[in-house]
Order: sequence, then structure tokens, then C-alpha cells
Amino acid sequence: MSKNEKLIVNGKRTDGRKPNEFRPLSIKAHVLSNTEGSALVKWGNNVILAGVRGPRECIPKHMTDPFKAVLKVRYSMAPFSSKEEHGRSGPNRRSIEISKIIKHVFENVVILEKFPKSQIEIYIEVLQSDGGTRCAAITAAAVALADAGIPMKDLVQAIAVGKVGDTILLDLNYVEDSADNGSDMPIAVAGRNKEVLAFQMDGMLTKEDMSIMFDMAFEASEKIKEIQIKALEEVYFTDEKGETERYIEL
Repeated sequence: MSKNEKLIVNGKRTDGRKPNEFRPLSIKAHVLSNTEGSALVKWGNNVILAGVRGPRECIPKHMTDPFKAVLKVRYSMAPFSSKEEHGRSGPNRRSIEISKIIKHVFENVVILEKFPKSQIEIYIEVLQSDGGTRCAAITAAAVALADAGIPMKDLVQAIAVGKVGDTILLDLNYVEDSADNGSDMPIAVAGRNKEVLAFQMDGMLTKEDMSIMFDMAFEASEKIKEIQIKALEEVYFTDEKGETERYIEL
């Protein structure tokens, strides 16, 4: 029996999920006191902490844009987050690549023109990793930005869809993601109009496979968005008078 066949037994994955199920997801907003916005995401065995600072003075000053804010993103993995090589301390090629992807995603939804001559910083720390950390990071960053009161065109959700053997799987964990002859397709979307903000693909897929995967990702994004909004509501919409402390533009 091959490595791939062991991952699907009687239609169930090694963690008991069906092929179209994503791992348990919980989100808490406003978990840090020294940032304007923050979020803690626990997604399966992934644990992601996101913090947002700003808008504030742009440093260094020569990077200042007189017409809009400059968005800065740092994605990093704690040395203890993974047994793999990319869990080493300090920046590496992978963390720099993912930082750029996340920056590109949010440059398309954050209304940067509202804050000229300033910078907005997104810091993402992966505390524990089990596959799909870039998707969990994007999901966490979206909540942290909303928590900070940063105006956005929409909340962003991200999830990976892949294929192991002949089976298409939603939200791959590390074992599934690293399977022999497997394929992985992380997707980030704007929840309201399903605009694709980021799309990557590793492996070989047919057009039919990709069509099914996009449908699965869009359906999952609706459920993820509900969890994101609930996390924000628990912070800002649960006082006795039913009043909010801050207006959040979703």
C-alpha cells in the first residue's frame, strides 16, 4: 500500500475528517493590549497570532507615500513551531515569500488612501505549524485589521485545497500536504464577491480538478467568514446596552 492510499481509509482521512471538511477553527480578536488590533487563530494544530500597528509615521521617511499608507507585513515562524527546517529562528526565503504574498493580498482590500503619509504594519507569528499556515495567517490578519479599525473593502478568507491520489481534499494538514504525488492549491478570496486575491499551485491538476477545488474553497470561505465576524462581534457587540466601542467597516 502506498503512502497516499494510507491517508484515505473508507472515505475518511487520518484525523477523521471527510474530504470536504476543514479542520476545527476558532478565532479570538483583540487578544493583545499593545497593538491597535490583534487576533489568535487556532486551526487544527496550527496556532497563529497576528498583530496590527498603525496607522503611524512611516519609517524610514523616504518610503513615505503622500497619497496613501504603506503596508508592511512580517510573517515568521517561532523556532519551536515545527520540526521542519523552516521553523528556524529569523527570516528565511519562505517567510519572506509568504510575507510578500500576504502584503499583496491586503493591498487589494485595505483602503490605504485614507491614511496618506503613514504606514500600517501587520505582524504574524506562527506559534505551532501543521500545514496551511499561510492561509491561517491571512485569515488571522484580516481579523486583526478589522479589530484595529482599519477600513477594508471586505474581509479576506484563505484556505488550501489539494489532491492526494484520486481524492480532492479541503484544508490539507502537513502529512497530506507532503504526500507523494500530491497537489496543493492555497486560495485567498474576498468574501463578498469571491474575488481571488491570491492563488498558488503545487503539483499537477486538471481543469476539472481546479473547478471543483475553487467551488470547495468558495463554500468554505463563507463558513470561515462567519467565524471571523463572530470573533469580532464577541469583542465589540456583546455589551449590555448593545452598543459598540468602535465602528468596524466590514
